[in-house]
Amino acid sequence: MLLQAKKQKSIVGLDIEGGSAAAAEVRANGAVELVRHGVVSLDPGAFREGEVGDPEALGESLKELFAANKLSRNVRLGIANQRVAVRVLRLPDLEGDELEAAIRFQAQDSIPMPLEQAVLDWQVVSRSEGEDGPRHVDVVAVAARRDMLTAVLDALHRAGLRPVGIDHSAFGMIRALKDGGHTAVGAAGYVSAPHAADPVGGEGASIAAGGLDDPAATAAGGIAETASMPPPARLYCNLADVTNLAVAHDGACLFTRVSPFGLEAITQRLAERREMTLEHARHWLGRVGLEPEVEAIDGDPELVRAAREVLTEGAAKLADELRMSLDFYAAQDASVPVDGIVACGPGTTIPGLAERLQEGIGRPFEIARPAALGALDDTLAARLTLPFGIALED
Repeated sequence: MLLQAKKQKSIVGLDIEGGSAAAAEVRANGAVELVRHGVVSLDPGAFREGEVGDPEALGESLKELFAANKLSRNVRLGIANQRVAVRVLRLPDLEGDELEAAIRFQAQDSIPMPLEQAVLDWQVVSRSEGEDGPRHVDVVAVAARRDMLTAVLDALHRAGLRPVGIDHSAFGMIRALKDGGHTAVGAAGYVSAPHAADPVGGEGASIAAGGLDDPAATAAGGIAETASMPPPARLYCNLADVTNLAVAHDGACLFTRVSPFGLEAITQRLAERREMTLEHARHWLGRVGLEPEVEAIDGDPELVRAAREVLTEGAAKLADELRMSLDFYAAQDASVPVDGIVACGPGTTIPGLAERLQEGIGRPFEIARPAALGALDDTLAARLTLPFGIALED
């Protein structure tokens, strides 16, 4: 986790997309409980491609979201954009200051940004024997551009919120879905993913929220001993305004990637073709989907055909993005075989999109929701899955 203060009794996980912000207040007291939640639409340009475009407009919308739903002001924010980098580093089995020095030295070559302009955090995810005998340690290192973090903190402060943590959204996605209970595409209905009372994160370390430079906390706990051949990993993906991807094994993130192509680009394409608002375009994409014949869908035939064409093109590009990410991960040293894809997010509610992606990728494709969101309608549960996972303690 890039930023974190002391633990709070009730935490609000916050996820911001181009068209909306969603919040889930979670309390863990023997069991994980969704206390309150809410979603608010955002002004165009307030937030785009994972970054703040208008801090003032975003702050006003967040203030409205939290006041209307009486949410706690203790917020953990998820971020996912092109200015956050995650790398798995394999290092000699060191401890303490020696390990930290080795991480910073190797990160200079592995992370595509000047470290003096970034916040760097890390977490030990495994220790194991090397091929020639000596032990090694695998570390997940996360770096985020300082100016990007400053902009989002500005918006939170304008809304009167208290940021107690900033986390990579992919880590929240893994925490929300890693315990199984998925439903394969094509099955009747969705099965919620059960969540343990004491969720284990293991994906990020901490830098106190009191200041970006505070070195108070580095990685703690979560060390897993690796023995023999590990079980297969999963590719998790959040289909939203951008496409957030993560390969995880046993709850530990091994690889992440954020593709700027997602639902927002597909929505903008339809809005431009038909000269309509983004909100109107989102409605028609969900209504038309990819399942029924266009002739069977009520509405302006030209609009229905345009929505279907845009979705068909978008699904093909999304499948390419997923396939490319899997290929890139598989080419890395010591990569763990990936057995299937687990999806969440608003895109999983578009009829036929998951089936089309499964066909395009040629791998099992599953949809999951956290059990704590089981009482909500599926559209809302899909939107709240990410903020729910972001709110969970490591």
